[in-house]
This record gives sequence, structure tokens and C-alpha cells, in this order.
Amino acid sequence: MRVVVLGGGRSSEHQVSLKSAAAVAEGIAAAGHEVIEITLDRDGAWCSAGEPLALTPGQGLLDADVVFPVLHGTFGEDGTVQGLLELLDVPYVGAGVLASALCMDKVLFKDLLAAAGVPQVAYAAVRRHEFSDDPDRVYAKLAVLGWPVFVKPARAGSSVGIGKVTRTSQLREALDTAFAHDVVAIVEAASTGSEVECSVLGLDCPEVSLPGEIKLSGADWYDYEAKYTPGAMELVVPARVSEKAAAEIRRLAAETFARVGCAGLGRVDFFVEGDSVLVNELNTMPGFTLTSVYPKLWDATGLPFPQLCDRLLNYALERHRRERAAHA
Repeated sequence: MRVVVLGGGRSSEHQVSLKSAAAVAEGIAAAGHEVIEITLDRDGAWCSAGEPLALTPGQGLLDADVVFPVLHGTFGEDGTVQGLLELLDVPYVGAGVLASALCMDKVLFKDLLAAAGVPQVAYAAVRRHEFSDDPDRVYAKLAVLGWPVFVKPARAGSSVGIGKVTRTSQLREALDTAFAHDVVAIVEAASTGSEVECSVLGLDCPEVSLPGEIKLSGADWYDYEAKYTPGAMELVVPARVSEKAAAEIRRLAAETFARVGCAGLGRVDFFVEGDSVLVNELNTMPGFTLTSVYPKLWDATGLPFPQLCDRLLNYALERHRRERAAHA
């Protein structure tokens, strides 16, 4: 199989994407496939082997059988590149346009889960113009969440632009940091529970991995450094939770994946408070670096990395066949 691997991109997660893409390229090659690497520069240009690419709708991409878009954040994981790949008419790994965009937007994702009655922490959206016009009104709206709270850009990943706030006087700086990455911020109440993640794989009847618990070494919370610094985080598999909670994690992981229309892969993150399980978010293109949770959970569940990559490629081909047949 001839596989294009996309890495880089325009988002603040450019470097993380390059590392993930390099790991995926190795895994695909180890599974016996031919790899073609394409780098998306920070300015949006696409290059392969040092040469710029011109893309033509309906003409595929470098004669590839399938594309693995290992892109994180905006202009990559948010439905934009997925839409472009649809126009090129090439199979690609992962969620389609709608699910990618929905899961990238933390506010819309949480609103959808709230409408379905899925348990999660309390939260509130804050728009930049709203805060500029009347900061006191925003402070009053956020006061009901209690302390501490986490302030995040609504559409960013890898804990970029996130701040932990313990009092009102810190909110302005945290919101300004979040607004540097997005015009909408989400403010979430803190959970007292442990952070647990679960990997999902498949199409109609997705499989779920063993849940893994995030155990931090020295960090107060799971920030960017804890995610990507070797040794800063230990993944405990299986997670140290009750049997009841473990079963609920796996059920909610599969249910959430299906509810938002994901395909191929996803990582669902939770807070676990005793037997209570709260959904935090769903990442449609989780990291594949040496410290990344998604492939580690599958390895612990009995699926080695090359075989994981191979299955993701085949799911992409199957979804493409189905969708083209439906629109024939």
C-alpha cells in the first residue's frame, strides 16, 4: 500500500505533529507499506522531498492509496484538511469533516454531550468581545463554577494556552492567554478525580482499549510539559479505578465516539471520582510521539504499533469505499 503521511501544519502544535508523523511513518513502514512524507509548513504550503505540491480536486495525492493526516490542532484536526482530502477524493485515516470540527470545538462538543445527558464537569463559554465589553458580567457568570477553574482556548489541543486559576484576580491573564489562541475560551470547573484516558479504534462497532490513568511526576496538572517531557508522566495501565468505573469508562468511550460520528480512531479523556465517570473531551487525532497515550494503550491491550497503523489504514479504505458507494 502506498501511504502519504502528513505532518506539521499551521497550528501551535506544529512540532508535536512532526514528531507524531515521524513515528507513524516508521510504524507504517514496519507494517510493510510504502511511505511518502509530506510536510505542511507553518505558512500552509505543502512540500514533499523539498518540492512544493500543487493539489488538483479529484486527482488524489501523489498516487497514494490512502493518506494518514497526523495533524494536530487548527488547520489540520478541525475538519479543514479533511475537507481538502475529500475534494481530492483520497481515502484518509480518522474522522470526517463534521466530527473533526465538532470535537475540535470544546464548547460545541460539551454542549452536545450536555444535551444527551452525558456526565461532565460544569463549564461556561466566554467570547473575547463579551469579555472586552463587560468583564464584570463574565466574572459573575464564572463565579458559579467555584475554584479552581481551568481556562482553555475552545479550539486548541496539547494543553496549549491553558491556565489554572484559583481566584478572580487571575482570570483576566488566563483569558487573555486563551484568547491569544482563539476568540472563544472555555472555563471548566476542576474535578477532584483522577484523569483516565481510553483509546478507541474502528468504524461501526469500535473497540476500546484498557483504560489508562495519568500519574504525574511533580506537575500540578496535566499541562504541555507533562504531556511531552519524557518521565514527567507515567501511564498506569490498567487504571487504578473500580471495576464499575472501568466498565463505565469503556462504555462511555465507545458511546461518545459513535455519538459524535467519529471514524477510525479517537482518544476519550475522563475524570473519575470514585465510581462516577465524567467525560472530558474526545481527541480525533491523538498524538503518536514516544510519550503519547493512544498507541501506548493499544500496546498494553495487545495491539502493537505497526499492526495498529495497518488497521487504521484499512479502516480508512473501508470508509472511503462505503461513502463513495453511497454517493454513486
